[in-house]
Amino acid sequence: MPSITVRNLPVEILARIRALSARERRSINSELLVLIESGLKTRLELETTSSPEITTTTQLGIWEMLTGRWHDDRSTAEIVEEIYASRSLGRSVEL
Repeated sequence: MPSITVRNLPVEILARIRALSARERRSINSELLVLIESGLKTRLELETTSSPEITTTTQLGIWEMLTGRWHDDRSTAEIVEEIYASRSLGRSVEL
């Protein structure tokens, strides 16, 4: 069975693993295997079954960045009047 070496493991992390393995009555190796399996399962489930939660405020911010803002010195009434004036009457259709 393959093995790995973990380098630069912070002392605090090792202490927590030792405490957890003692509490669960497992060897450090067995506890690490359980932690890795659990972490992988959780991560894969999150990646495949759910999307990250995005707040409404964040969504609006993203849309504003993508779409920009409308800048116009005219009043709303002037803009609406121009839109109506630029519309064509359409074409005749026989039914």
